[in-house]
Amino acid sequence: MALQARSSGMAFRKILTHFPEEVSLAFAYGSEVFRQAGASASQKNPMLDFVFSVDDPVAWHSKNLEKNWNHYSFLKRLGPRIITSIQNNYGAGVYYNPLIMCDGKLIKYGVISTKTLIEDLLNWNNLYIAGRLQKPVKIVTINENVTLRSALDKNLQSAVIAAFLMLPESFSEEDLFLEIAGLSYSGDFRMVIGEEKTKVMNIVKPNIAHFRELYESILHESPQVVYKAQQGRLELDKSPEGQFTQLMTLPKTLQQQINYIVDPPGKNRDVEETLLQTAHDPDCGAVVRLGLSAIVRPSSISQSTKGIFTAGMKKSVIYSSRKLHKMWKGWLSKTF
Repeated sequence: MALQARSSGMAFRKILTHFPEEVSLAFAYGSEVFRQAGASASQKNPMLDFVFSVDDPVAWHSKNLEKNWNHYSFLKRLGPRIITSIQNNYGAGVYYNPLIMCDGKLIKYGVISTKTLIEDLLNWNNLYIAGRLQKPVKIVTINENVTLRSALDKNLQSAVIAAFLMLPESFSEEDLFLEIAGLSYSGDFRMVIGEEKTKVMNIVKPNIAHFRELYESILHESPQVVYKAQQGRLELDKSPEGQFTQLMTLPKTLQQQINYIVDPPGKNRDVEETLLQTAHDPDCGAVVRLGLSAIVRPSSISQSTKGIFTAGMKKSVIYSSRKLHKMWKGWLSKTF
């Protein structure tokens, strides 16, 4: 297994050499990196997914257009500044080029500004790449950006807190990891149209050890939970005081969404007052879930719409048909 991990890491780094070097963070994810159950596991020629965080998207796209002109749709003719404007100002701040053959592998890669990524990790502005980084990924390269590294850690801590608010007083590790993995799918329209219904379960079940590796130290250090690692069980403080403490540490955008849901128009109470009311609400977890959906739904729709233009019509049709085929296979495997 260690040998296989090293060889795959080398393959990922080799793929990275086909792109401009100025990348602050590059990671690979998906069923080609971490095994998934269900139809994803048996898909022929599965696509390897990457995200590249870059400090200067205009400069990066300019160099990438020189090296990989054919990766881009018709938008390449508008130049790197327009590409960067589309990347930053529409959808979730990511520009994807899918269905690229690189070193004999079919890949998709997304480009995001480091500044946009850090803001999403800290505030959950759209919970798109931040949500991806709450699940196990393979870091291919990361520079010494202290702010970025701190934001990556804060994103994991926030994921644990949000999951706590939606869980009962006693639960298993698997329950926790299912909640965490599902955060960024709350309200995602693709879970209805394009993704397998059991996607979250398929991600978590074969990768419990990888989730544990991500979250174990956070769980041991949290004063609000008793983590019985040997039994794989956790016991949580579900008192209103405990829930208020958790709500107050949630990312800013989620707090604002909860405030909007709970606070009737015209009252204009401050966020702290609304969160205190939510902490005493028996449906506190349901309110948090609604807040997550309010973040994820619009960003998932706008990012997918943007993908039609960034990928081009032909690739969009092929990519969508692959997604629908995978969903259909998942449905058939459960029906028969």
